Amino acid sequence: MTEVMEKDGLETARPDTEAVSQIVIENVWKVFGRDPKRVLGKNYRNLSKDEVQEKTGCIIGMRNINLEIKKGEFYILMGLSGSGKSTLIRNLIRLVNPTSGTIKVNGKNLTTMSHEQLLDFRRNNFGMVFQHYGLLPHLTVLDNAAYGLKVKGIPKGERYAKAMTTLETVGLKGWEDYYPGSLSGGMQQRVGLARALANDPEILLMDEPFSGLDPLIRRQMQDELVELQDKLQKTIVFVTHDLHEALKLGDRIAILRNGEVVQIGTPEEIVTQPADDYVQEFVRDASPAKVLTAGSIMEPAKELLYAWEGPKTALTLLNSKKRRAAFVVNKAHELLGVTGIKDLEKLLASEVKHRTIPASAIRKVTSVLPDTILEDLFPIVSQNQYPIPVVDEKNRLQGVVTTDQIFESISPPEEDEAAAEAETETETKAKAKAKSDEGGLV
Repeated sequence: MTEVMEKDGLETARPDTEAVSQIVIENVWKVFGRDPKRVLGKNYRNLSKDEVQEKTGCIIGMRNINLEIKKGEFYILMGLSGSGKSTLIRNLIRLVNPTSGTIKVNGKNLTTMSHEQLLDFRRNNFGMVFQHYGLLPHLTVLDNAAYGLKVKGIPKGERYAKAMTTLETVGLKGWEDYYPGSLSGGMQQRVGLARALANDPEILLMDEPFSGLDPLIRRQMQDELVELQDKLQKTIVFVTHDLHEALKLGDRIAILRNGEVVQIGTPEEIVTQPADDYVQEFVRDASPAKVLTAGSIMEPAKELLYAWEGPKTALTLLNSKKRRAAFVVNKAHELLGVTGIKDLEKLLASEVKHRTIPASAIRKVTSVLPDTILEDLFPIVSQNQYPIPVVDEKNRLQGVVTTDQIFESISPPEEDEAAAEAETETETKAKAKAKSDEGGLV
């Protein structure tokens, strides 16, 4: 969910770690069956899900869930079938009522609202997109997208204008007069998303929205959702059983098992620090290249040149350190590029005398943000003779990533030598090329 950038690029927006918690779930239980509250008593509450079912006939859907979801966060609920993830998202809007506990959204307690209050709160705060699109087959795409606004009593002209805007946002401009039956599965899912967005909700709830799509369309929809979230910055609660989908989309992931949360963390934390054997097995096949970031493996640059010190000083430093080139920064520590011995010698041989290193002697280099995933570094490695500079959103140099660091980070454990031999030909060639080029650089 990050992007490679050039010198003046902008960082993909991410939720502020200090942002206000928009959704707060405290001590929530959901028990299905006769007299469910008895399961919360001391005789049963600490028993396993199977033991409770055997002794009482009740089924624990959720056990003591505690979560905080920040405003603007893309939050993933992940688990196998029966883990409680869909039950949880339905409890968020009381499509299913919790047995105990509280759910607060924007500081308001949904668990104490009347039916009328709840309906009004849902209409004004939530948008819902589920696996089964729920489109009305006798209505056009435009009327389907505008349906929620019609329910709210929005005048026809205004609701059609808003619906058209959201259809354009999800890439369906020109399809407004067609009926759902004429659309592919991916396009129908876009209509469902447009309908949810038309109300301009603060929070989007998405329950396995792409699971019914074929793999190619699914990846396309994931990419489009990432791009859309970058623009709209909604709070999204997204249910999936697909690890790679979770790693690609999520800012944070909560993994559930048997109705309990077993781990909460960023994609990188989930993959690199699994909480137990269950999570370890879950992430076993996850590619580190899709999760680890440049910021997590970068190191300080071995040598830096400062533009204001002048070409003679820079050349002396490179020769004394036996280095062929180094990155150049200004007084604000902003990355200007890279210069080398040949560049500086040519400069000093000219008749023009320079007090500082001029831009003409500094070559531009591709830089990345700290949250760029390693997979996005491969094309840069294969085309670049230098370590990759990592900069912040103000283009200040934070560190560098070498080819060795990349490939050591994504390599399997030593005991898995057979898997190590499966390294792709492209990656091997890129490593060999960059390895030879990086000698004596920065």
